Amino acid sequence: MIIDHRTYTLHPGKLPQFLKIYQEKGYPVQTKHLGKPVGWYVSMDIGQLNQVVHMWAYDDLNQRAARRAAMQADPEWAAYLAEATPLLQHMENKILAAAPFFENPPATPEAG
Repeated sequence: MIIDHRTYTLHPGKLPQFLKIYQEKGYPVQTKHLGKPVGWYVSMDIGQLNQVVHMWAYDDLNQRAARRAAMQADPEWAAYLAEATPLLQHMENKILAAAPFFENPPATPEAG
């Protein structure tokens, strides 16, 4: 299993607007194709501000590529991106694998 760990930094003051757009338009189409996220968080008032962090589990890079390609082809995703992308200042993506001693990772969520 791999984890796609994404950190997005929003322009100052744009986090509430981004969360509204994502909740209404991004989350439904994303979970339709990727399944439920492992986690989806917002930064608080300590450390780096104006950030969202979300993590998605996949069996492997091939499954990730297939699910993300299906999402990218969905017109609803394009409509969401048109509204949300201007609010983003920076995007960072990491692919993580479990450490060898970590024996019980959560199950890979099923795509809708």
